Amino acid sequence: MTVAVITGASAGLGREFLAALPELYPEIEEYWLIARRREKLEEAARSVPVQCRIFPLDLTDDESYRKLADYTAKIRPDIRLLINNSGCGFLGNVGEGELANQTVMIDLNLKGLTAVTHTLLPYMDYGAAIINVSSIASFCPNARMTVYSAGKAYVTAFTYGIGEELRERGITATAVCPGPMDTEFITLGGIKGNSKTFDVLPYCDPKKVARGSLKAARKGKSNYTPRLFYKLYRGIAKVLPVEVVMKMSKT
Repeated sequence: MTVAVITGASAGLGREFLAALPELYPEIEEYWLIARRREKLEEAARSVPVQCRIFPLDLTDDESYRKLADYTAKIRPDIRLLINNSGCGFLGNVGEGELANQTVMIDLNLKGLTAVTHTLLPYMDYGAAIINVSSIASFCPNARMTVYSAGKAYVTAFTYGIGEELRERGITATAVCPGPMDTEFITLGGIKGNSKTFDVLPYCDPKKVARGSLKAARKGKSNYTPRLFYKLYRGIAKVLPVEVVMKMSKT
């Protein structure tokens, strides 16, 4: 049985990936949906005409990886698509506010993504694809979101690295680097209404980001950055001194 796995599938961009899959990847027979909230996962599963298995797992908890590994070893699925979408981000300087806000970003955005990828890769073969949701924040450190932007730099670099490692196996990896989207992410992270930069930046449409990401993965692209504005920013971040770009991108 061919399978697509989506982490963070219960809301926001994860739901848009789920909605776009039946049309863009019609050959996939089953979806595995991973997130913390069982009720939201059940609701998401009912929204598509494809069989779903739900996994109410907290990807900041090591026990979740063990459960996923044990289950996958029993089923031995043919995973054709892995979408690492789970993530969180909190506004605030390092050394201020709650320590948990800083460490949970590391646990979920870095450790969770790495652990899920490591666990599921043995069940992926030629023609399979990995989509890792990164951010424009990966292009340059963002003050007031230092841990988040550093973590997303890891996600982008990790994606390029595994793409090279998996080239001979015929498995591709795509780093998705959108700008802000009007989802619960920016509300839960205390970002909405508290950052002048976020108030003026052009927002990305989650539906377009999901569809564009899936199409980019089909083509084997290593990076998908939506909107011309953010493509230009990506280029600027490569050529200007980091000190200059940090002043431009301060949140």
